[in-house]
Amino acid sequence: MPKAKKGRETVPVHPICHRAIHANFTNAQLARIGADRGALLAEEALARFVEWVADKPPDFHAPTRKPR
Repeated sequence: MPKAKKGRETVPVHPICHRAIHANFTNAQLARIGADRGALLAEEALARFVEWVADKPPDFHAPTRKPR
């Protein structure tokens, strides 16, 4: 949850993953999900992204598009 919405917990996330998460979820959805990795990966598009990015080096960066 963003600090603007009284969020206090922070979870370190790689920038490319952060963009992918926000491309698939609104802040309100993320507030409901919390830090539940399983709930995030239940979204097919995000699960496919994680599978794709898993074999990339830690310093890998690529553009992230919002789904239509």
